[in-house]
Amino acid sequence: MGWIPGLDTARHYELAWLRHDIVAGLVLTAILVPAGVAYAVASGVPGVYGLYATLVPLLAYALFGPSRILVLGPDSSLAAVILAVVLPLSGGDPMRAVALAGMMAIVSGVVCIAAGVLRLGFITELLSKPIRYGYMNGIALTVLVSQLPKLFGISIDAEGPLSSLWAFGEAVWDGKTNWVTFLVGAATLGTILLLKRYERLPGVLIAVIGAMALVGGLDLASSAGVAVLGSLPQGLPGFAIPWIGFSDITPVLLGGCAVALVSFADTSVLSRSYAARTGTYVDPNQEMVGLGAANLAAGFFQGFPVSSSSSRTPVAEAAGAKTQMTGVVGACAVALLLVAAPDLLRYLPSTALAAVVIAAAIGLIEITDLRRIYRIQRWEWWLSILCLVGVAVLGAIPGIGLAIVIAIIEFLWDGWRPHAAVLGRADGVKGYHDITRYPEARLIPGLVLFRWDAPLFFANAEWFHDRVLDAIAASPTPVRWLVVAAEPMTSIDVTAADALVELDETLKAAGIELRFAELKDPVKDKLKRFGLFARFGEERFCPTIGEAVNDYLQAHAVEWIDWEDRAPGSVADIRR
Repeated sequence: MGWIPGLDTARHYELAWLRHDIVAGLVLTAILVPAGVAYAVASGVPGVYGLYATLVPLLAYALFGPSRILVLGPDSSLAAVILAVVLPLSGGDPMRAVALAGMMAIVSGVVCIAAGVLRLGFITELLSKPIRYGYMNGIALTVLVSQLPKLFGISIDAEGPLSSLWAFGEAVWDGKTNWVTFLVGAATLGTILLLKRYERLPGVLIAVIGAMALVGGLDLASSAGVAVLGSLPQGLPGFAIPWIGFSDITPVLLGGCAVALVSFADTSVLSRSYAARTGTYVDPNQEMVGLGAANLAAGFFQGFPVSSSSSRTPVAEAAGAKTQMTGVVGACAVALLLVAAPDLLRYLPSTALAAVVIAAAIGLIEITDLRRIYRIQRWEWWLSILCLVGVAVLGAIPGIGLAIVIAIIEFLWDGWRPHAAVLGRADGVKGYHDITRYPEARLIPGLVLFRWDAPLFFANAEWFHDRVLDAIAASPTPVRWLVVAAEPMTSIDVTAADALVELDETLKAAGIELRFAELKDPVKDKLKRFGLFARFGEERFCPTIGEAVNDYLQAHAVEWIDWEDRAPGSVADIRR
């Protein structure tokens, strides 16, 4: 049952949990319905499909998801990504938009499941915290811009955040704002933000019910032109394959992969956070499978891509949820609404839905920790800003691509151009240390101790070669030995191994012997496979820097007194 954690939970389910899960599920439903409809509209599909994307994925995750408390469904972090694909390809056809979004969910599901089966759950760790902040801030800004026209009752025709913002500004300037619509939306947004501080109050539900009561009671849809959701189709979603055109394949594939990356990054962080709070372990690979199963279910049952929810999960926890039965209860309640009360939301104003999404987008914005990063690591702060600008200017999907490229560059940079140091012996300090940090450190005549603080691989092999020669050129005395202090060197590849051979030939021509100290056994094993260990000879590999220094002093007549062995009127060999 390793791949189906829900069955194991069912086998060990305790009857005492049931009351808590039922209550939490009913409380959760209060936010599942308005949030699902709002994120559907924000994603470019009709509102009812947000309920479909809520109902079926909850059941799928309850079976395949490893977290006992996580709530999945439509989410604001994905809305901009889905809209970026759906809006230009659908041509205003809602059913075509549903098919495109459904196929994105299937692509995302397949990618997540494949990554989980292949145990690739670690890949999201490549996105550093500043890059995630920049991306999410960019997504929040994109979502905000996309919802402003609905909040003001304005219709615009533009693509991309900047062009949409420009078109929105022009429409407001031209006096196209529906002020009644704006007041309803602003009141809804204000209520949500005001009640957010009271965790036990369903602020979204209270604000949405208030907006529906106001619009329905005063008949604002007819008298003031306030757009409303209208009656939902009655019944449950059925199995359907979301067929798309051949020309749509590439953008849908790219969008689905982008959704998979974003949704798993969000889900893994949230899942780990709640696992730590409950003292449980969540397998990241199984999390990928659970997320993938939820997205596959959404795609084949008229939904669209889903992720974990940082707003609905705390609601479930605060209401006393014990297991994924909470999600099952919530799904059943949504199903009951679709079957028995499809007219319940007919007076729900579009501007209130925009307010729900805007409130969620505001919650995505990270400022506090970015201030800390600005103080302690300025260049990483700029990386975050670059990601934000990339998403805001280029759009969600190109912005994701930019974030990934930046993440890879950031990942490689420390290894590509790592720190290297010449080591010396500082009086009163054990060991050998970087002479730039210990300027009073003494150098052993004729010996260069060179430390390389990274794996040695194809991208930095030439840099290693140049830094070694620079260290030799900077020596105040003619160099006889160069010892690579290789303890930080965790790996080596074929290109770097060949570069070592070339360096050895260069040094040999200059009368300098190349040696190694503190080389890790796995790296030494690679050198044996590459044939370098036999080429250099075992005597060139010393277990410690101290032994390498001793070997040098025994091989060459050098006047050197170590501070630990120093005695008035005597000369002693160095000892560690």
